[in-house]
Amino acid sequence: MKNTFNVTPVLAALLLAFSGSALADKKLGEITVSSGKAVGAKPVLRDEIIATESIGARELEKTGATMLTEALDKRPGISVQTECSICNVRNVVLNNLPGRYTTLLIDGIPIFSSVSTAYGLDSVSLGGIERIDISRGAGTSLIAPEALAGSVNIVTRRPIRDEFMAVQQFGSYGQMNTDLFGAKAFTGGAVTANFNHNQHDTVDADGNEVSEYTGYKRNLGGVGFFADDVGGFKIKGRFDIVDEKRMGGAMGTDYAGVKANETGNPFNWSKGKNASPDARGWVTPDGSGTDTLSNGQPGTFYKDGLGGMSEIIFTDRKQFVSSATRKLGDGSLRLAVGFAKHKQDSYYEKAVYKADQTQYYLEASTQQPLGATLVSTGVTYRYEDLNSTGQDSRGAVNDGIDNYKYKTPGVFLQAYHAFFDGAVEVNGSVRYDDHNIFGGITSPRANLLWNHNHEWNSRFALGRGFRAPTSFFEQDHGILDTTRIVSNIKEAEISDNASYALSFAGDRLAMVGSLNYNKIKNMALLDSRAVDPVTGNPITVFTSAQHPVTVVGGDLTLTYKITPTLETTLAAEHFKYDFEEAGTLAFARPETRAYLRLDYESGPWTAMLRGTWTGSMDLAKFYDYANNQRYNFDGSRKTDKSPSYWVADARSEYRLSKQWSTFLGVDNVFDFKQSDKESTLWVGADGSIDVTHIWGPNRGRFIYGGVKFTL
Repeated sequence: MKNTFNVTPVLAALLLAFSGSALADKKLGEITVSSGKAVGAKPVLRDEIIATESIGARELEKTGATMLTEALDKRPGISVQTECSICNVRNVVLNNLPGRYTTLLIDGIPIFSSVSTAYGLDSVSLGGIERIDISRGAGTSLIAPEALAGSVNIVTRRPIRDEFMAVQQFGSYGQMNTDLFGAKAFTGGAVTANFNHNQHDTVDADGNEVSEYTGYKRNLGGVGFFADDVGGFKIKGRFDIVDEKRMGGAMGTDYAGVKANETGNPFNWSKGKNASPDARGWVTPDGSGTDTLSNGQPGTFYKDGLGGMSEIIFTDRKQFVSSATRKLGDGSLRLAVGFAKHKQDSYYEKAVYKADQTQYYLEASTQQPLGATLVSTGVTYRYEDLNSTGQDSRGAVNDGIDNYKYKTPGVFLQAYHAFFDGAVEVNGSVRYDDHNIFGGITSPRANLLWNHNHEWNSRFALGRGFRAPTSFFEQDHGILDTTRIVSNIKEAEISDNASYALSFAGDRLAMVGSLNYNKIKNMALLDSRAVDPVTGNPITVFTSAQHPVTVVGGDLTLTYKITPTLETTLAAEHFKYDFEEAGTLAFARPETRAYLRLDYESGPWTAMLRGTWTGSMDLAKFYDYANNQRYNFDGSRKTDKSPSYWVADARSEYRLSKQWSTFLGVDNVFDFKQSDKESTLWVGADGSIDVTHIWGPNRGRFIYGGVKFTL
């Protein structure tokens, strides 16, 4: 229900806006202190009011990441979850909450959501990055209250000299990565340019002619600019273009053919009828038919077999971000703007979905000391719309089924003060947003940093965030086959978060431990069991959960410098989930993970070895076996719990000269993949099929190598 706009909090914040300062690239109003010591070259939590992990450019090199999701994966409290085996939608998961609750920012500017989050995170260039800052918990980003799980901020680097870098990599499954970056520095500024081409073949490890890992061809290009003094302003910005084609399901790469005839099933099947493992076609294990499954049990032909099993997505994205800061008295002023145009043509098992998403972001903020207190104030404006057209697999028109237009002006106020000679630092803030659909929403937060001594400190945080659900697409695009989709969202999602972090930094040992509590109310979900009261046909309702979802977790990370050249990291995390309604946490989530990592750097050699252990997952709970029992294609029931497993990665690099180096790496050394145990495909008792039963790696051993040239 829309609330009347309350102008009082807006005026209160604006009255303080005269006294301001620029907001750091990383996050607004956060104060860096100098307590603690760095351990080796490996980043630990930065000593700030808000606990933040920073991944530097050197760390990205050591892991061999070619895309953002690779850079963020396999870290305590952070994971990348694949939610579809034939389209490979990947989400960055913080505190094990759904990926849509993680907000991506570039230089502190949020321009990703909905469709662009689903297929945009892999299309973020890593060229010219200074670091990636990761903050967990609602309210961690003052300018992004929708970050209910936390935020990931990519901070670009201002070159101080001319640069050129070229990387050429080849790997398993036809993978090829070409990365080019150049910079021209001049008096008072710099310009940069980058280009990346990345491609990968579709992977079908179990030989049923349906992929477990999506093939893709991706081109990214962009230019960046830096000006040190334009009318007193320090300016930075960048413009990027993305062109991506990805294909999964039926094996093939005829992208042109797909787009020409607008069908999601253009390929010739080479095994079975409609690519079924059974020569007679897809079958259901409900026992109602007269046909016989391969295990001797009765079954029927799979009713949706002719719908095909291909998903092909074309992405065309253009984005621009820029910020300007200048000194203003004893403080500073920041102006920021962001724009993104994201187009998607997609074909899901013969259902057609075309989306056109537009986003704008404007910000004016200040920061100024008032006595011993540092005050930050600002105003923001966010605009976002999504327009879609399409049809279901039967040809019924589905135009505009998830269209929306959001306009959200907002104001914020934050104050920082240190007590007891800097031993205790307090940061409190509040923002108010007037959403055109959900009305006025207030989001407060409070943070405290207690410096026990030079080596130990504690951080306490309380925060609230809100998020306006965008469309059904971010939940599950598979319902595109539903002729009618009804939205019944009346309230924004609200998250309350509490966290505590304890850190130690010594000469050789560093330790970080944290506890997190997250409670989300009005979580958006899809109910596909509804019936149209007029026609009696099945419909899907986009609605809000009646009961809150709670996720509680803790993690511990230890980093020890064994020798000047060798460093090890040990980490573990555990989560507990409490939810009552099916569909709220709809994908398998582990309760326990453990991490082991070794880093070696000496002379021309750099090497990294890491292992990740994932504990058993409660598949029956997350996939709602009580109301939706799942089967394999031989008629056997899907297991209630997934097995625990290890995944190991290794990489080494050798510098041949000042300009040249070569590298070799292996991901998933022991070749463990889910398809060794069971398929990512599943059949329901009614004969429906889906590709979202994912609990383990969907790609086996990946070997890669290449050369790097730098000037």
